[in-house]
Amino acid sequence: MQDDRRPFTRKLDLKNGQVDMSHGSGGKAMAQLVEEMFGAAFDNPLLARRNDQAVFDPPPGRLAVTTDSYVVSPLFFPGGDIGSLAVHGTVNDLAMAGARPLYLTAGFIIEEGFALRDLARIVASMAAAAAGAGVAIVTGDTKVVERGKGDGVFINTTGIGVVPPGVAPSGDRARPGDAVLVSGFVGDHGVAIMSTRENLSFETTIASDSAALHGLVAAMVGAVPDIHVLRDPTRGGLATTLNEIARQSGVGMLLDERAIPVRGEVAAACELLGLDPLYVANEGKLVAICAPGDAARLLEAMRGHPLGMDAAVIGTVIDDDHRFVQLRTTFGGKRIVDWLAGEQLPRIC
Repeated sequence: MQDDRRPFTRKLDLKNGQVDMSHGSGGKAMAQLVEEMFGAAFDNPLLARRNDQAVFDPPPGRLAVTTDSYVVSPLFFPGGDIGSLAVHGTVNDLAMAGARPLYLTAGFIIEEGFALRDLARIVASMAAAAAGAGVAIVTGDTKVVERGKGDGVFINTTGIGVVPPGVAPSGDRARPGDAVLVSGFVGDHGVAIMSTRENLSFETTIASDSAALHGLVAAMVGAVPDIHVLRDPTRGGLATTLNEIARQSGVGMLLDERAIPVRGEVAAACELLGLDPLYVANEGKLVAICAPGDAARLLEAMRGHPLGMDAAVIGTVIDDDHRFVQLRTTFGGKRIVDWLAGEQLPRIC
């Protein structure tokens, strides 16, 4: 006979309820949170087995794996929230290997007293982002920490993807003469976070660029399979990312300030806040480095995709034993674009 008894006495109170320590105790309250909050939103055949792991047959190709933790403050911001950010950020780390993302794990560390309605909003956003990216959240974990020790919610995600044959971008493959490209306007995400955090208002809303980039990358490698380097300029922005690549590859770079796309409102906000847009975080942009003969074809492929329509060639890789990144300014001079020193924008991802 079928057992029609409901496993829980009443549903989670998503209007007024809060996370308490029992939701992390391993008992009935935790089972209900996992079932009604995470299981319902992330439902897929692998997750539905309710095991502590996901078991699947690996597809053909080389596997790529990455992990990241998200501690952004505030949790909600124009253009996204910590849930969508946790999906996009990890999907993008896989995409920078040229990989097609397949599966994600999700670990939540939640502070006692966190509103269930806000958690439900984050989880729904995360589920929508995963569905939009075509990836499944197949296993996870939930922990609850005492009030005052968690700052709302932290999320860790691990991603698994597969890299097709002949695709091998890496930070150590930049060569003198290569072209440096960026997929669009830089600095949007960091300025969106800071303006929300500091309650700053501008004539137009500055929204995060948070987005999953693997579709753009697929179009790029379809046009130019041998892209030398792919990297998403998140913490530390474009400047720090290019310094990382220069160090890995043992080269220098010469950038053209006039070619680097920065929105007028982002430039104005950075001037007001005392920030340099080159060091401000992005969550939906990428840097690509390719052979000079491939640059025009790669740029065309990027501009043909919605997430790359504002792409630009912004500089050249040069021979430099010092591994300096230099910028040719709008005034015709040059300056060194060094590593980010200190903390320009805290808690942006």
